[in-house]
This record gives sequence, C-alpha cells and structure tokens, in this order.
Amino acid sequence: MKEQNYLDHLVGVFGQPVAENPGVVIQDAAFEAMGLKRWHFLTLDVDKDKLGDAICGLKAFKMRGINCTIPHKIEVMKYLDEISESARLIGAVNMIVNDNGHLFGENTDGKGFMMSLESNGIEVRGKKAVVFGAGGAARAICVEMGLAGAADIMIVNRVQDRALGNALMEIIQKNTKSEVHYVDWDGPFAIPEGTDIVVNATSVGLYPDVDAIPNIDLDSIKPEMFVQDVIPNPTESAFIKEMQRRGIPCATGAGMLINQAALNIEMWTGRKPDKGVMYKALEEALS
Repeated sequence: MKEQNYLDHLVGVFGQPVAENPGVVIQDAAFEAMGLKRWHFLTLDVDKDKLGDAICGLKAFKMRGINCTIPHKIEVMKYLDEISESARLIGAVNMIVNDNGHLFGENTDGKGFMMSLESNGIEVRGKKAVVFGAGGAARAICVEMGLAGAADIMIVNRVQDRALGNALMEIIQKNTKSEVHYVDWDGPFAIPEGTDIVVNATSVGLYPDVDAIPNIDLDSIKPEMFVQDVIPNPTESAFIKEMQRRGIPCATGAGMLINQAALNIEMWTGRKPDKGVMYKALEEALS
C-alpha cells in the first residue's frame, strides 16, 4: 500500500520589511529540484515587538528552521539555546535550526562570502583586505576573514558611523590575529597598493538605486586584486559590471546569497542543493 504522509516541513524568514526578500524563490526552486515536495519556505512579516511570539510559533508548528533578517538578527539571540562561535563574535544570527525544540543559531552571511572567495580560487590566509562598510554584512565578513587568518583588514566607513567601525575593529583585535585598521570614508577612496581583496559590504547599488557605485577611486583597483560585492539585487550591480568592463576579477552578491541559502538548506535538510538551479531561479525572479 502506498505510504500516505502529507506532513509539511516549514522553513522561512522573519523580517520587517520582508516583502522584497527573494529567499522564497531560491529555496522553493531548490526544494523542488531535490524532490522535497512537502518542504515550504514562508516569507513572514514579523513586528519588532512580536519576535518572541514568532519564536513560540516556530516551535509550535515544529518549523525546521528560519532565517532572520532586519530588524531581528540581534534580538533573536536571546531566544536561542545555542549559538555558533562566529555568530557570537559577529553579534548577530541570520539563521536558526530547530532540532526538536532545541534552537541553534548561526550566521551564514560571512560563510557565504567565504564560499564565494573559495569558489573563485581566492585564499584569505595571509592576505590584505579592504572592506567598505561596518554594518551587519561587514561584521560577518570581517569576522570570518579574521578567523580564517587574514593578515590585514582595513575597515572603511562613513564618518557619521565611526562608532560602528571602531566597534568592529575591537572585535577583530580581541578575537583574531589579523591586523586591523579603521579609516573614515569621506571622499573617493583609493585602494592601497598591495591590497588583495576589496569588498563592498554597503547597500550602495541595491535595488531600486541600481546605477549607484561606491565612492571609490576605481582606477586604484588593479587586476591583481579580487573584488567581492554583497549586493544581490540586481544580480550584477553597476559596480560589478564596471569591474567586469575593466577586466578586474570579481564576484557578485547574488552568488554570495546563493551560497548562504544553500548552506541554510543543507543545515535544515542534511542534503546539498543544486546552486545552479537556485541561481537561475533568482535571475528569472529579478529580471
């Protein structure tokens, strides 16, 4: 007799605003390709003061896990039973695994970045990096590079957000062996000679401001450097298109997003998804 099992396995994202988050497109395409017909990704708008209720709902519905985006990445940590070391250093969690009521928090933002570098043949250990921004993405990226043995990390951030940059610098100094410096970003920034990795970890170029490019002296970016953007929408930002035009090795934020989503799926299901299927679904959704 044919087995009858119609139990749904739920994952999703908590955030606000969250309507434009393309996670559902990527995840559902992966689940379908994997033959996981009863797995569903839910895009859930959760008020800032209702996060605790949402976590109770996650447990009540026995959801397999959840992504957390703005404004919940920090606040959610107090509801978790266990947090990874890198997420603790970053000070934020962007995904949760629910193991029979035991909630484990991880930060896959920086790990998606590291996977992008690895897939492009870029080694972090012993290298010099310049990171633009000091927000959540920059924190995750800098922590992961520091833990991976980067020799030198330069944080370049807006003058008005100097406190964020100083706080990030302190985290790197206390918890890694990387040299770290902070520089105010108050004009076109020239990338120092000898830099190996350049990262745009700001929101410059994100939809709908798709023509914007970070205020960088583009002529200072040399072919021996590697440029990584964090912008996932559009799939190729104006910055990345300009790097491609100049022949600079680079990688998109969309690729980072796919890596992160793939890692989430693997942690939830125990299986590796097809990243090609996921990237195609994202491109079609954003075209």
